[in-house]
Amino acid sequence: MPEGHTLHRLARLHQRRFEGGPVAVSSPQGRFATEAARLDGVTLCEAQAYGKHLLHHYENGLTVHVHLGLYGTFVEHPLPVEEPVGQVRMRIVGADHVTDLRGPTACRILLAPEVAALQARLGPDPLRPDADPTAAWTRVSRSRASIAALLLDQSVLAGAGNVYRAEVLFRHGVPPMLPGSRLGRETWDAIWADLVLLMGEGVRSGRIDTVRPEHDPSVTGREPRRDRHGGEVYVYRRAGMPCLVCGETVLMRDLQGRKLYWCPACQAG
Repeated sequence: MPEGHTLHRLARLHQRRFEGGPVAVSSPQGRFATEAARLDGVTLCEAQAYGKHLLHHYENGLTVHVHLGLYGTFVEHPLPVEEPVGQVRMRIVGADHVTDLRGPTACRILLAPEVAALQARLGPDPLRPDADPTAAWTRVSRSRASIAALLLDQSVLAGAGNVYRAEVLFRHGVPPMLPGSRLGRETWDAIWADLVLLMGEGVRSGRIDTVRPEHDPSVTGREPRRDRHGGEVYVYRRAGMPCLVCGETVLMRDLQGRKLYWCPACQAG
């Protein structure tokens, strides 16, 4: 599932390509046809992301809410418009670009109160300037759940996914099963600041890099990571391999249906 930086990249892209002018909206697949008819020819005012949610705000007061889920994807094309390939849920045509949405978990129209309700259900997003890390800390500090589980709870913190969860805990030496109520405020502030930094870099580069300069392949001489997710990481998807810092074997376990990775030595607590 795409993590928050991907949605913020999409919001910036769609803002540049479609904001401020009328767009043609359709649903070649047909599942969004009624909603698309209410947007066709209307000006797209703003595209923004909140956590893993993408919001397209239109001049007529309607908002398209997209959650990509596991299989959703946007495909961008230059004009001229060509016949859609595959099951395109929503197509947006602007002055010089076409965007096709396929396979999302959610693609629906929301009114302003529904947008507000959606945002109210989400925790603060480290990539948004209006985010309040104290709101997340309040939830974390009162919870007996593990910090690993809390970092993936979108009502606690919006946007972080499995990669950022594993990597930020490693970078701060935090045992993933530590209860949130036992995490110190200073450590939480450091984790939050690191997420702002790492996810912000992810928006700029389009990949997740979490390895510090001294552990980069260009410095250590190791082989670069080869993975469809890209980026250099410490523990994510490195179960059974030696830790890049201490050499201990990286571990993996299932936690609430997601794979959790950590180094038992560097994250001993």
